Amino acid sequence: MKHSIEQKCIEKGVKLTEQRKIIAKVMSESEDHPDVDELYKRVSKLDSKISIATVYRTVKLFEESGILTKHEFKGGKARYEELNESHHDHLIDIKSGEIIEFVDEEIEKLQEKVAEKYGYKLVDHKLELYGVKKNS
Repeated sequence: MKHSIEQKCIEKGVKLTEQRKIIAKVMSESEDHPDVDELYKRVSKLDSKISIATVYRTVKLFEESGILTKHEFKGGKARYEELNESHHDHLIDIKSGEIIEFVDEEIEKLQEKVAEKYGYKLVDHKLELYGVKKNS
């Protein structure tokens, strides 16, 4: 079975070289939101001939093709994740850099209520929460 990003490339007509297939595989298997440097480290373990420039170009191509989405969280490098149909928000630990994805129906309803209050219909939003872990 093809990895999710590789499948999306095929569906969108994005040409997949062997190097792009490796980058797609690594991104599909990522459970975090890697930046290009981290992605390059992971890809290099599978194929040392892939340059960082190739990773940058491929990430940009995947983003322009609507396969990856770029996040520019405060105080850090651009991070990437597979573009999914399902909406989620992010909670970012400013000390560790850990990113937690979550969906909260109360927040979703409140955002719609705020838009409605000001005479708008909400069509999209992005919520990023920044914090530090409480000491247990």
